[in-house]
Amino acid sequence: MAKKNVSVFFCQECGNETSKWSGQCPACGAWNTLVEEVVDKSTIKTRAKVSDVKPTKIIDVTASNENRISTNIEEFDRVLGGGIVPGSMVLVGGDPGIGKSTLLLQTCRELCLAGVDVMYVSGEESLQQIKIRADRIGKFNDKLDLLCETNLDTIKAVVEREKPTVLIIDSIQTMYNESVTSAPGSVSQVRESTSVLMEIAKVQGIAVFIVGHVTKEGTVAGPRVLEHMVDTVLYFEGDRHASYRILRGVKNRFGSTNEIGVFEMRDVGLMEVKNPSAVMLDGRPENATGSIVTCSMEGTRPILVEIQSLVSKTAFEIPRRMATGCDYNRVNLLVAVLERMRDAKANRSCGIFLGRSDIYVNIAGGIRINEPAVDLAIAMAIYSSEKEIAVDAKTIIFGEIGLSGEVRSVSMAEQRVSEAKKLGFEKAIIPYSNMASVSNIKGIEVVGVANVKEAVDAISR
Repeated sequence: MAKKNVSVFFCQECGNETSKWSGQCPACGAWNTLVEEVVDKSTIKTRAKVSDVKPTKIIDVTASNENRISTNIEEFDRVLGGGIVPGSMVLVGGDPGIGKSTLLLQTCRELCLAGVDVMYVSGEESLQQIKIRADRIGKFNDKLDLLCETNLDTIKAVVEREKPTVLIIDSIQTMYNESVTSAPGSVSQVRESTSVLMEIAKVQGIAVFIVGHVTKEGTVAGPRVLEHMVDTVLYFEGDRHASYRILRGVKNRFGSTNEIGVFEMRDVGLMEVKNPSAVMLDGRPENATGSIVTCSMEGTRPILVEIQSLVSKTAFEIPRRMATGCDYNRVNLLVAVLERMRDAKANRSCGIFLGRSDIYVNIAGGIRINEPAVDLAIAMAIYSSEKEIAVDAKTIIFGEIGLSGEVRSVSMAEQRVSEAKKLGFEKAIIPYSNMASVSNIKGIEVVGVANVKEAVDAISR
């Protein structure tokens, strides 16, 4: 007789299944990601073969604009791409205590007040705990139904009976499917539970939000296939001990994947930050060395942030380098460019020696930026701190730096300069190749630089 229970190994990164353990996943190549689980072969159902299925010609398909449901939270709608799409599946991940459940409960409140039927399913909190948080957020009406349940068969039956417009699952790691013998939160349980919820979303046209726990690396716990199955993946970023939170879309089949929403955590819940540039620059010191303002594009939104740098002589043999909010390796690259800086007109080296200095770079406000356009601002902040030159507080700097010290063009330069002008900046140092795109902007002095030496000269005047 064949065994009913069989041990198999699943990859936590890609979900690949194998019959024996190995140090490296044969599918995705990740190391030490295979975990053992017991699968009941008697519960596995075989799909019937369908022979009458025919493909559809693409010219016969009519594409209509989806009717989105507004959450009445502008920052949330922005990240979603304009609102909630019926039948979509959204995964919300983030560190514990960052505000995932608070944001979704606030969304429930706004949807209920707009007359939308919502069901909130919690596998982690009791009804009383949810009620305490709801009372802190505001008043609710009878459009919100609460259910404390972890059995997906029960949840599916209730959803099919009540037929809500929006379904929220908090969290996917607590849900379990009786047809899978492994424990809740395991690779197979998360994968099968997501498949059941996906069927609910697509067949019944219900928008489903899933809360996902994250690992210490910051990715959603469970198989990476979970992110591939859903339509939208949102990450809540920021320090839970700080007041500001950033909701970032990393995948969105119905909108841009570069948009962010900025929130402030208060005693009544998460409040929208309509002008994040002003918030990020609040409290910026005057006439301080190593402080430069730059502009980063998050989707279609320009955000002004302050780059801070501190350069000090080290007392050790090996100098220390530290980067907060930006790429550490990129900072080391920019330090090397500053040391090899050349004056093209005089054809001589004019770099600064930083081999005996500790260098600290920080992006104020708790935001993280990986855009190359902040290269020039980071380099100028390091130079300003080393030479003790205070850059004018009304000056903004942005541009990408190449290995030979050239300043390369960046995208959406016109939007960046326009945003700086709105906030009262009087001077912008930008790549020379972007000068043509900002020629029609009046009321702000624009200086184009072709290399790092010209940028140094521009801030030293």
